[in-house]
Amino acid sequence: MPGSLEPLDLVGVQIPYHFRCPISLELMRDPVIISTGQTYDRPSIESWVATGNTTCPVTRTQLADFTLIPNHTLRRLIQEWCVANRSFGVERIPTPKQPADPTLVRSLLSQAGSHSNPYPTRLAALRRLRGLARDLDKNRSIISSHINAREILVNIVFADSCPDSELNREALALLVMFPLAESDCVAVASDPDRVGFLARLLFHNSMEVRVNSAALIENLLAGSRTAELRAQISNVDEIHRGVIEILRNPIAHPRALKIGIKALFALCLVKQTREKAVSAGAPETLINTLADFEKCDSERALATIELLCRIPEGCSAFAAHALTVPLLVKTILKISDRATEYAAGALLSLCSESEQSQNDAVAAGIMTQLLLLVQSDCTDRAKRKAQLLLKLLRDSWPEDSVGNSDDFVCSDVVW
Repeated sequence: MPGSLEPLDLVGVQIPYHFRCPISLELMRDPVIISTGQTYDRPSIESWVATGNTTCPVTRTQLADFTLIPNHTLRRLIQEWCVANRSFGVERIPTPKQPADPTLVRSLLSQAGSHSNPYPTRLAALRRLRGLARDLDKNRSIISSHINAREILVNIVFADSCPDSELNREALALLVMFPLAESDCVAVASDPDRVGFLARLLFHNSMEVRVNSAALIENLLAGSRTAELRAQISNVDEIHRGVIEILRNPIAHPRALKIGIKALFALCLVKQTREKAVSAGAPETLINTLADFEKCDSERALATIELLCRIPEGCSAFAAHALTVPLLVKTILKISDRATEYAAGALLSLCSESEQSQNDAVAAGIMTQLLLLVQSDCTDRAKRKAQLLLKLLRDSWPEDSVGNSDDFVCSDVVW
């Protein structure tokens, strides 16, 4: 390291420059050595290589290989330094977990996929792989990079010899951690027996199994490139009912809301089967759980509501729920630009079809919300929907409202 680098100040303590990563200039938590002999913090050098760089950041020498060797000596010195400066508020860095050996991963996959191995051996291998995948994102990359990993797991999940066994369920829990290739999606979605098996798992006694089944269904829909394949899944009534039932029991599993809304949104992207979601009770469930979602999931839930409002059955079902319009109005400008756009789109569909929805929207204060929206920095599509709503609702505004003032004129509407 160049001697000109000055130690960095941290809470009144000077960090020795050789404890800092040359890339991030921050205290290293997981120092590793590359082929040039230089040491970097693992996340920094992995990010450097992942962006296409093939040289050492310090020496600019071409890297002979991309092997990262843990610098245990330096890590221990950093930990000792942290302990010595504990009185200044410096916390000791934890000993990082090391990525799995690719050879070990290949061996475990081989053990799990071999029908000649005893059942306990295969189950233990899957559990070990799942533990590795949960420990580190890097481990998931190592497992998924194995050429036959997904194929092995798919075959175990849908094995005819032991349907709904602990082996199947363990393989399912591991498989949902990885995106699926098109070939994997075809292997599952084109087989009615496999699709039916996933539908049955949505009603399993274990909520974890149900959530994992919904996660795999979402992965299949996201990974299928053809509408025909997606329709093979979304055309199954039990899948819609099972996914919606997961959303109705959010406290039963920590991932229930997130996975449930992802799966329902993916199902509703298939235009020709949206009525199945409506028939299964999606409108009532979405409105009843809308306040429970986190930001990203709220956006997805509102996008799903807008999609379902595009069909007559969905529009009628949402209009029949007393809280639909007030909740959508309240959502405008409250969560995010995307959420506002989806809420405005759903309200536009509802108010175009129902005079009662128009009255409910005005009573909920939509006039003020829309006028604020058209003057905000929100998306152009959101503003366009807001302008269309303002024109649609103009006759519903009270005489003393802003609607009859000069603050807004219909000629401003962008079609």
